[in-house]
Amino acid sequence: MNRITSSSHEKTKERTITTFEDLDVWKFCRELRKKLTELARRLPDEEAFRLANQMIRAARSVTNNLAEGYGRFHYQENIQFCRQSRASLYESIDHLTICLDDSYITEDELKEYRSQCIRGIQLVNGYIRYLKTQKMK
Repeated sequence: MNRITSSSHEKTKERTITTFEDLDVWKFCRELRKKLTELARRLPDEEAFRLANQMIRAARSVTNNLAEGYGRFHYQENIQFCRQSRASLYESIDHLTICLDDSYITEDELKEYRSQCIRGIQLVNGYIRYLKTQKMK
């Protein structure tokens, strides 16, 4: 069980984390996964086993790795899984660029999805910083 200080409004407010599902980073990335999966399912049929499949796998990998890392015994193992999660977010950005290049999404859609991926990366980086701090204690 971990205690995490919430920095949204009150720096002294603490909440208990009992499962990976309590992590804000996982919650955000779960919502992003849903959006990316929805986009992938809108792609043309000929992309079902190519781009769409890759997009869904990368989006799932983000939350899968956060969950698996949480279940590891050592902080360093958790950090490594977080790095894999971050890499999958970058991979998702590349898939989105392909969607733009192949005219499946607009520039505005790319900007919105990309912005959400970058926010996910920032949250993962923050979680990694937290884990590194905990490791040093």
